[in-house]
Amino acid sequence: MAEQTHWTIGELAKQTGMTVRALHHYDAIGLLVPTGRSAAGHRRYATQDIVRLQHIISLKQLGFPLAEAKTLLDNPDFRPDVAIRWQLQRVTEHIRLQEDLRRRLEALYAAVTTRHEVTVDQLIQIIEVTMMIDKYFTPDQLAQIRQQADQLGPAKIKKGEEEWPTLIAQVRSAMAQGLPPESDEVQALARRWQALVALFTGGHRDIAAALERMYAENPDRATAFGIEDPVRQYIGQAMAHSRD
Repeated sequence: MAEQTHWTIGELAKQTGMTVRALHHYDAIGLLVPTGRSAAGHRRYATQDIVRLQHIISLKQLGFPLAEAKTLLDNPDFRPDVAIRWQLQRVTEHIRLQEDLRRRLEALYAAVTTRHEVTVDQLIQIIEVTMMIDKYFTPDQLAQIRQQADQLGPAKIKKGEEEWPTLIAQVRSAMAQGLPPESDEVQALARRWQALVALFTGGHRDIAAALERMYAENPDRATAFGIEDPVRQYIGQAMAHSRD
């Protein structure tokens, strides 16, 4: 199946999580002007427009005002690999909550610097994840997450990240054995789960709630970490029982 090469403004908004209004604004200020138009005059975005949009999102997340982002992108000496590296350096500070975005950016950066072809799907996925994080977490919450990461340090963060796959596998095993959520074994798993969440969130319940809402509304993201709906529901029941 051939890769899609042109998008309407509605299709682009839906696939990236952008709003049509934002894309209209980008067009109006000359930041992202679609390459083509249909016979009826409707906007048609091409591959190079997707590339530019990813750069815009990267620069915006780094704190660049739209006017400055436009100046940078219009400069013929602008190096997209540098912009991606800047964003990668910032994203890695956000620990596990942004791990999916970090991995995608690393792949994109490697492809750009080695002159390998970057697919439009990769760019769209990066935009999608970036917009998702901004949707569920406030600037203050992201600042708290960064502060918690600084306090933990790389070694503790890595150790915590390595504990998740083992814990998830043990929860799945308990489910397969038919152990009830209120059993001692599952309650011990629930306490470990809560401790790991607290480790990465700093114990802030609002951040943990935002994370849970993000996974509940986007089960494909949870599945990417191995936390399928049945696992979430099972451990959630165990936690609810411990609070009874």
